[in-house]
Amino acid sequence: MPDPITDPIVFALYVLMLLTVATNVASAAYVMTAIRSVVAFQRHAKVSENFLPPVSVLKPVCGLDAGLHENLRSFCRQNYPEYQIVFGVHDADDPAVAVVRKLIDQCPETDIVLVIQNNTAGANLKAGNLENMYRAAKHDYLIIADSDMRVDERYIRTVVAPFEDAKIGVVTCLYKGTSRGGFPSILSSMFINEWFLPSVLVSAGLREIRFCFGATMAVRRHVLDMIGGFKLLSQYLADDHMLGRLASDHGFKVALSGYVVENVIFEKSLKSLFQHELRWSRTVRAVEPLGHAFSFIMYGVPLAFFGALMVDVTYDWDFFEVALIALAVTLRVWMHKAVRKKLELPRDGSLWLVPLRDMLSFVVWGASFFSRQIRWRGKTFVVRPNGLIDPIKEPTA
Repeated sequence: MPDPITDPIVFALYVLMLLTVATNVASAAYVMTAIRSVVAFQRHAKVSENFLPPVSVLKPVCGLDAGLHENLRSFCRQNYPEYQIVFGVHDADDPAVAVVRKLIDQCPETDIVLVIQNNTAGANLKAGNLENMYRAAKHDYLIIADSDMRVDERYIRTVVAPFEDAKIGVVTCLYKGTSRGGFPSILSSMFINEWFLPSVLVSAGLREIRFCFGATMAVRRHVLDMIGGFKLLSQYLADDHMLGRLASDHGFKVALSGYVVENVIFEKSLKSLFQHELRWSRTVRAVEPLGHAFSFIMYGVPLAFFGALMVDVTYDWDFFEVALIALAVTLRVWMHKAVRKKLELPRDGSLWLVPLRDMLSFVVWGASFFSRQIRWRGKTFVVRPNGLIDPIKEPTA
């Protein structure tokens, strides 16, 4: 091999190889930290028998999600003394309206309200829907949860428990993905379970969290009013993230509950999966640009293949190349098994999809830097660097 000191091309390859190997080491360290965080996570949070304030649960709905009836019904069957469920849609012709009306008939003992209002305060239609629903909420403790989530009867009791501490202004929950069948749905659930959830646990182990997730956002009414309410949040794409951040800016803590919500997933196609994850990735890029830029270290398998290629080009050390790939795959399989055990997930044959899942995530991450446009609920938006969104007018036929 030519001397790297005298040949600039070889020198550049040598430096790139060293950087790639260092990145692989960092990736391995991250995955091991993530595995440890998953294993240490306490899923079953303690509940209080003395702190049981009345609660309003806000459920924005749009269209027919997979398993929508059972998802919504799970929130109407809570082991809790006093709670209200507020469902909200923008359009009276939305097919979800029939599902909600059926629930009202099926659960006469539950205080259920349906709000149909097409006004929206901002570009974020979900937060605009919540603004409409907020007027119907009776109680001072509010829980907001997406329509594709499913819970058990302990949900409200567990989520409100941290509010016994007056310093807590917001509570949020992790969620696990449950596939309703199909290859794209399995890949989507793997992303949630084996990338999103561990990354949050690693972050929470390093610092206090300052963000929320749409799976569950619980907030005191006066805190929500103090930060500007849903009217302000409707200007942002990541309304959940901003709720936690703004509450933290006002001196309140965000608590991560030990309750894990079930996200029922049905992706129609690989295209819809890619668009969904690309929107999510560009959202993260807008609200956490530095963290997003370095998040590639989470994708150990593609990094290992690239590292092996660089070693092969530079030194042709076959043993070292195999070792890089073997280490990355071993750690990812370990992560896969640790997550499934902690979340008590059934076996679905997805183990063999681990390398493909990492490759797809790496591609989505790379694609997130090429534009700030997203597709959401059939509309196109531009995400500004500060997380605000502007709708793009669709061309008329």
